[in-house]
Amino acid sequence: MKVLIIGFVWPEPKSSAAGSRMMQLIQIFLAENYTVTFATSTSKTENAFNLKSLGIDERTIELNSSTFDDFISQLQPDIVLFDRFLTEEQFGWRVAQQCPKAIRILDTEDVHGLRKGRELALKDNTPFNVEYLHNDTSKREIASIYRCDVSLIISEAEMELLTQEFGVPTELLHYMPFLIEPIAEESKQKLPAFEDRNHFITIGNFLHPPNLDSVKFLYQSIWSKIKTKLPKAEMHIYGAYQNNKAQQFKTNDKGFVIKGFAEDVNDVMQQAKVCLSPLRFGAGLKGKFFDAMLNGTPFVTTSIGAEGILESSYMNTLNSEDVDAIVEYAIRMYSDKAIWQEQQNLGFNVLKKRFDKQYHIETFKKKLQYVIEHLKECRQNNFTGQMLMHHTLQSTKYMSKWIEEKNKKD
Repeated sequence: MKVLIIGFVWPEPKSSAAGSRMMQLIQIFLAENYTVTFATSTSKTENAFNLKSLGIDERTIELNSSTFDDFISQLQPDIVLFDRFLTEEQFGWRVAQQCPKAIRILDTEDVHGLRKGRELALKDNTPFNVEYLHNDTSKREIASIYRCDVSLIISEAEMELLTQEFGVPTELLHYMPFLIEPIAEESKQKLPAFEDRNHFITIGNFLHPPNLDSVKFLYQSIWSKIKTKLPKAEMHIYGAYQNNKAQQFKTNDKGFVIKGFAEDVNDVMQQAKVCLSPLRFGAGLKGKFFDAMLNGTPFVTTSIGAEGILESSYMNTLNSEDVDAIVEYAIRMYSDKAIWQEQQNLGFNVLKKRFDKQYHIETFKKKLQYVIEHLKECRQNNFTGQMLMHHTLQSTKYMSKWIEEKNKKD
C-alpha cells in the first residue's frame, strides 16, 4: 500500500506542534508497512526533519502545474493525505481526476476557521460569536472536509463544533489528538522537583500569530504585575523563527527574556517552574502544554489555550479578559508547592486518560480499514461532498489551468 502525503510545509518537529503531529502520522503509516512519499511545494528549511532517514521518498511539487498530474499518475497511491485544507484546495481535484480510487484524508491540524474567527473578534475587541465563526475561511475549510473521505480532527471541542454548529456528519470525521506514550513512574521520579526549578517559560513558533500575540499580551498586560510580586522570577520566551516583532519585547532588565530557538524542549521545560502562555485566540491542541505536562511542568493559560485538553470547569475560570485572575493563578502556582504538585499530577493523569497513543492509533486503523472496505458506499452517502467536488473544484481547476498557461507565457 502506498500513501502520498502532500505537506503544507516540510515537517519541523522541533519548531512546531504541527511538525510533531505530522511525524506522528508518518510513523503510523510506516508501522503498518506503507510505502510513504512526502511531497510539498515549499522550500526545505534547516529545521526540516530528514525524512529520507526513515526511508521516505521526498518530492518537490509545483503549484498550478500539470507536472503534478504526471507525478501522481505514475505513483498511483492508495491513500492521499492532505496537510491542512489549503493543500486539498490546490491538489484535491488533481488527485480525484488522476487517482479516483485513492482514499482522500484531510488532516486539519486545527480548525482554521475557528482560529480566524477568534482573531477577527480580538481585533474588533468584541466577544467571539457565530458571526465571526462563519467567515470565509470556515466556508472553504468545511467544503474541503466534505470533499474528503475522512478528516482528522485534533480536538474534541472541534469535533463538537463541526457536528453541532456546522452539521458535518460524524462519518466524515475522526478524532485524532496528539499521541502520547505512557510515562513510566521511574521517569516521573527523575524529573526536577519544585525546589530545583526556577522562572516561567513559554514556547512557540513566532511565525504562528497566536503565539506572537500571546507574548505581546504577556509583555503589555501581565508580566509587570507578576514581577512586582515575584521580583526574582524571569519570563523566558523560546521559539523558532524569532523576528523583529518578537525582539521588540526583549527587556532583560525586567526579566522578560527572548531566548530564541530551543534545541531541546525537554531540557528547558524541566528547568522552568511554570509554563505561562495566555493565548487570546487560536484553535486545536497547543503543543507547548503537552511538552509542559510531559516534563512535569504545570501550565497556566486561558480557556482557549486549555481547550481540548482540560475539563470545561477549568476553562471557565480563566479567560483572556481577566488579567488579574491569570496573574493571581500564575503567582500561586509558582509559589505554592502543594498547588504545583497537584497540577503536575493532573497533567500526568490527563495525558494517560485522554491521549493514550496506542488507543488512538487503534481507533484510527479501524476507521481507515472501514473506509477502505466501504469506499463506494461512503462516497454515495456523502452527496454534499459529490456536489462540492463537482462545483467548487471546477472553479479551482480552471483557475489553476489559467495560471499555468499564464506562467508559460511569462
